[in-house]
Amino acid sequence: MEFFLRAQYLVCAVALFPTLFLLSESSNNQFCDATNIYGDSGCNVLSSVSTKILIKGGTVVNAHHKEVADVYIEDGTIVAVQPNIKVSDDIKVIDATEKFVMPGGIDPHTHLAMEFMGSETIDDFFSGQAAALAGGTTMHIDFVIPVNGSLSAGYEAYVEKAKRSCMDYGFHMAITKWNETVSEEMEIMVKEKGINSFKFFLAYKGSFMVNDEILMEGLKKCKSLGALAMVHAENGDAVFEGQKRMIELGITGPEGHALSRPPVLEGEATARAIRLASFVNSPLYVVHVMSIDAMEEIARARKSGQRIVGEPVVSGLLLNDSVLWDPDFHFAARYVMSPPIRAAGHGTALQAALAAGLLQLVGTDHCTFNSTQKALGIGDFRKIPNGVNGMEERMHLVWDTMVASGQISVTDYVRITSTECARIFNIYPRKGAILVGSDADIIILNPNSSFKISSKSHHYRTDTNVYEGWTGKGKVETTIAGGRVVWENDELKVILGAGKYIEMPPFSYLFDGIDKADAKYLSTLRAPVKRSAT
Repeated sequence: MEFFLRAQYLVCAVALFPTLFLLSESSNNQFCDATNIYGDSGCNVLSSVSTKILIKGGTVVNAHHKEVADVYIEDGTIVAVQPNIKVSDDIKVIDATEKFVMPGGIDPHTHLAMEFMGSETIDDFFSGQAAALAGGTTMHIDFVIPVNGSLSAGYEAYVEKAKRSCMDYGFHMAITKWNETVSEEMEIMVKEKGINSFKFFLAYKGSFMVNDEILMEGLKKCKSLGALAMVHAENGDAVFEGQKRMIELGITGPEGHALSRPPVLEGEATARAIRLASFVNSPLYVVHVMSIDAMEEIARARKSGQRIVGEPVVSGLLLNDSVLWDPDFHFAARYVMSPPIRAAGHGTALQAALAAGLLQLVGTDHCTFNSTQKALGIGDFRKIPNGVNGMEERMHLVWDTMVASGQISVTDYVRITSTECARIFNIYPRKGAILVGSDADIIILNPNSSFKISSKSHHYRTDTNVYEGWTGKGKVETTIAGGRVVWENDELKVILGAGKYIEMPPFSYLFDGIDKADAKYLSTLRAPVKRSAT
């Protein structure tokens, strides 16, 4: 955390976004040169940055408890949480009276600077993270894509991409093929690189998709390493058939995307992955649950005692597929993602499942492409780069949809946006909590303030926003990341390269008792049976 101890920083006041201030760790002007993505900028000197902060009088909310208390921070760490903390006059004091003081959000599912479908996502590790901080998310976990199947090469490529980070982050690792080298590299990723989760795509035939044999090998390897297996659950072979069918019918627009991969294919793949995980007795994490079909499979498995995590994403909770039938291609194309946004009714059911605990946490699958990139699919929906935004909007939309509406409590909000992610990926209570010793990643949310979403004011690079015009109650007024105020008074102050890579150790709570369950299973086999040779 040595950058917190610097006495001075360069502030780049960006012309295009006057509320965005960019702080450099060095004095060689390199950072200002790196901000050309936002337009030309001038540099000024910020005299000092406080490393000691007192948040006073707010309602401190953790997943298990809430109380009115003060929170005192020093050098990036929470030092005290108690009423009536007294500090000297030189300490920065933030008044949080009648507001909620909560752990910063953790987004478990993002794709920054990802090469996909002939393009690269428009948000990189700086722009995506800056936007996230403005929305109250202080950490995310991004998916490393192997390079020609090599996990090590993929890891090194993402380490380079992440040098621009302005907030903390972790990595998942995708598995796109299987051989002994991949198996050995998985071990290296877990034991040396701080990665404790591996994703298997059951969709995207011809690129990322793996078959059941590879999934089985991966589940076994994950279990042995204490790493969590994750699946993108759609039947890739059937989707490929559905795409051909739509083209033959002359359906080439964005609506063809949804029609080619209906909920039944998500449900089938989810059920198949769950059953294979049961066969191996391995925990399983199902990413971006978009349909009732998939949700019901997860709920059924959890009821039977299987260790399954279901992750809905904001777009699946709030949007419906009517937008894909819009006559304006460019408008409709911005909503193309996989699995697709579903018909009205699926989102409401997913909200109810989240409120009931059948689904455990909320991600975004943030994977943004601009209008020009989306236009690659004019005349053929199969060529529209898949992905929507969400990193900046998640915390606000979940609050408005789930808390302000009365579906969940404030403590549940903390659980599904931060704490459960930290527990699943084994970084709690360093992250996901406001406790003594936890990282000072904190948001102050005013439940009486309102927000409005617009592509003209968001902090992404992309020129569109799938939540354009949305308004609601509950606004993140202050974001503190790593002990620094990075969002306050609608101003964003971020440091290029300040984000830390958070190593995530294996064997989270999802693995507790796995060995005993295996032993119990073996004891019930009543085999091998001893038989005579005759």
